[in-house]
Amino acid sequence: MSSAAIPLIDFAPARSGDAAGLAAVARQIHEACTATGFFYITNHGVPQAVIDRAVGAMRDFFDLPAEQKRRVAVNSIHRGWHEIGGALMYQAKKPDFKEFFGIGLELPADDPDVLAGQALRGPNNWPAFMPQVQEAFYAYYEAIGVCGQDLLRAVAVSLDIDPDFFADRYRKRMQRTQAVFYPPQPPQMGDDQFGVAPHTDYGCITLLWQDDVGGLEVRNLDGQWIDAPPIDGSFVINVGDLLARWSNNRFASTPHRVVNRSGKKRMSIATFYDPDYSAVVDPLDLGLKGASARYEPVAAGDYILGRIDDSFKYRSQNTIGA
Repeated sequence: MSSAAIPLIDFAPARSGDAAGLAAVARQIHEACTATGFFYITNHGVPQAVIDRAVGAMRDFFDLPAEQKRRVAVNSIHRGWHEIGGALMYQAKKPDFKEFFGIGLELPADDPDVLAGQALRGPNNWPAFMPQVQEAFYAYYEAIGVCGQDLLRAVAVSLDIDPDFFADRYRKRMQRTQAVFYPPQPPQMGDDQFGVAPHTDYGCITLLWQDDVGGLEVRNLDGQWIDAPPIDGSFVINVGDLLARWSNNRFASTPHRVVNRSGKKRMSIATFYDPDYSAVVDPLDLGLKGASARYEPVAAGDYILGRIDDSFKYRSQNTIGA
């Protein structure tokens, strides 16, 4: 299997400030999003030094003993370390064979949304015993957020709407960034064990950095699983369910999975670049051109929270609140 069906897009023209360059990239994105829903971008603007520092810090974190990592175990706002076995994708028979550390937009305890009890909002759950994680990983969070902002301008143009359409809906973004560690998967675990079981992403758009080990697979239009191998200097981009809904199914949210049979440790950093909690996702806003809306409006945060609650075991435990 190969990545031939997954386009590789040079993103530099979209970042140049030139309208013609943005339009040219938007056409390629439209073609990719209406087909597989996956593509790579190069020249994305995130400095390699920022990526390297984040990757190094998170690798050091994952190498720590489990009892130490449990000091920053996932909390009620979905921040911190998730142990292996805590995530079960819908229709999967076994929990994912992965651990990960997740962060979101850093908000102080006295932020109005935090005081109001808005779900998934608040300060991050940083490991005080490893301060370099906060410095390096949040720098990555901010840099990949800028890339996400640029990307959504191209997405907007690809849908023939104002380039700044998404900006007003991302003023207090629900961006979630997760460093994910996959141990080598022994063959005796069977074919129904995955690093991440087949699934679609919940939100708008995902930006993925992956190391050189490989293991990501995407289901193509023919229903076959194809490799999405690492390409140096690139991010893998895919449409999530919320953007598919927003686009009235013009854009495809495509099933994908991870299997790490390499015999090596694998790490990736996934960023789910999602709107404000209260942003209204309504297909009528994205230019249906006479078509009927397939979906009712929904608040972005309510939709994403519901999907998280369905997938993570800790969310149903009485010891941790909503």
